Amino acid sequence: MKGSVNTTLSSGFVDGPGIRTVVFFNGCKLRCKYCHNPEMWKIKELNYTPDELVEKIMRNQEYFGNRGGVTFSGGEPLIQDKFLIEVCKKLKDNNIDIALDTAGVGNGNYEEILKYIDLVLLDIKDITEHGFQELTGYPIDESLKFINACNKLNEKIWIRQVIIPDRNDNEEYLNSLSLFLKKINNIERIDFLPYHNMAISKYEKIGINYPYKNKLAMDKLKCEELYKKFIDIYQK
Repeated sequence: MKGSVNTTLSSGFVDGPGIRTVVFFNGCKLRCKYCHNPEMWKIKELNYTPDELVEKIMRNQEYFGNRGGVTFSGGEPLIQDKFLIEVCKKLKDNNIDIALDTAGVGNGNYEEILKYIDLVLLDIKDITEHGFQELTGYPIDESLKFINACNKLNEKIWIRQVIIPDRNDNEEYLNSLSLFLKKINNIERIDFLPYHNMAISKYEKIGINYPYKNKLAMDKLKCEELYKKFIDIYQK
């Protein structure tokens, strides 16, 4: 068995607690209008066996300390579910902390995968059927299945929500988001990420149209203000 890995980052500081090795898997069913990794949409060369990837991750073990570990990102790691499970099994044999950065849209096997996951970094694309489909080109149903699996196993979750100008930067969305998140168990943290358009050059390089090329980046101060409003709403 082999998996398709785009790149690895030996020392990540924003993809979970502590110092983490970040592994970027190729393959994703979504085509998010603001995606900043379009080069990872498709499965490419099958370039790692589970043992080879584990060996590469384990080289950084001394830097993990008590809080760090590995984070699987992408692309969408859940696309390569069988490969991911085999890698996770071997990492757990070495007591490595595993985080999963995901939109929850894979091939199933969610409960089996989550048995090895210590933290889910859950990317919220949209909270309605129409909004999710319009933004990603894919139905919301699979993401909801993944959330149900997380709830069943009481998985620890960090929420990530990209805030996009003239789309979800309003109080109506904040209220709806609060109601949506209250249905998810064991949320430890919620982050708002301001939309940026720094991926335009990537799209031009690989000859793909960037849907948001005329959209300005999200103002960081406004994003912070919206986050404060959201927390007030969410904690009521």
